[in-house]
Amino acid sequence: MSKIFLQDSFKEFCEINKLELNAQQVKIISSLEKFLDYRETILSRFIKKKEKLCFYLYGEVGVGKTMLLNFAFERLKIRKHRQHFNEFMINFHNFRHEKKDNNTITSFVKELKKKYDLIYLDEFQVTNIVDAMILGKLFEVIFEEKIKIIITTNTKLQDLYKDGLQREQFLPFISIIENLSIQKELKIKDDYRTKNNKKLQQIFFPLNEKTSFRMNQKFREFTRNINKESKIVTTKGRNFVINNFYSGIARFKFKDLCDNNLGAEDYINISNLCKHIFIEDIPKFNNENSNQQLRFIMMIDIFYEKKIKLVLSIEENLNNLSSSNKHSKVFKRTVSRMFEMTKSP
Repeated sequence: MSKIFLQDSFKEFCEINKLELNAQQVKIISSLEKFLDYRETILSRFIKKKEKLCFYLYGEVGVGKTMLLNFAFERLKIRKHRQHFNEFMINFHNFRHEKKDNNTITSFVKELKKKYDLIYLDEFQVTNIVDAMILGKLFEVIFEEKIKIIITTNTKLQDLYKDGLQREQFLPFISIIENLSIQKELKIKDDYRTKNNKKLQQIFFPLNEKTSFRMNQKFREFTRNINKESKIVTTKGRNFVINNFYSGIARFKFKDLCDNNLGAEDYINISNLCKHIFIEDIPKFNNENSNQQLRFIMMIDIFYEKKIKLVLSIEENLNNLSSSNKHSKVFKRTVSRMFEMTKSP
């Protein structure tokens, strides 16, 4: 990789965009610069120092992880690719379904190598056993091909897929990535997505007749003079009907999106049609509806990545919205993103 100078340009970036120059973020930028600029020397060969092939950045919600890696990624003059982790895994599963051979992982990585020297995976998380069983071998082959990976996540490496089904089979992946990674935590007290929030949030609560009236009123404002349509979203043979669709503006009940057996690919296909989404009747979350909450978390992550704007009606104030025990940590990110996604223009 060609020589890059991220620290100086990051300071300029903060000045131009009137951002606070945070010492913790500057340290991360310095470490990232070293990772991207690694050059094998005679000394490193002598002491058998392995090149690190993964930069693993974790931290709480709203501290600027994605902003930092986006900043660096945009300045790299190499063959590169940025993708949300959910989409990356969907692409792999689709590739495997089409190939149906014993060397799917190798073939998939060979195709990546033809195009990219670095892959940036945003919002890395492992929530299902299928991905957990695959990731070890997948990353092993990626690293054998010397493809560099940069990652953002809310989860410390050792805590990935914590309490997951058959987690012991996932531990080899942690060993592989830990051995070849620079792991950094970004710690900042404030959530930049909710700090100094002066714009009106388009969130209506609690769920009652008044809230329903205000949602209807807001929806009429957005869809005035636009014709109503129905859209059918097809995902691997499954049909999902959007009954309230107005030229990129859609309206759903929470249960339509999260009670049904929808997955990441369904939400991606929905988001590809929409620019503004109304979601009604979002409940309090608890241990009884944790499966619906997990779909909701995944859906918000995808809509956030696709830059979808939201209008919501919800059971209680977003700051006080409850969670199941199982998803309480990752749900903090969801709440933070909902604040940002519901800001009025």
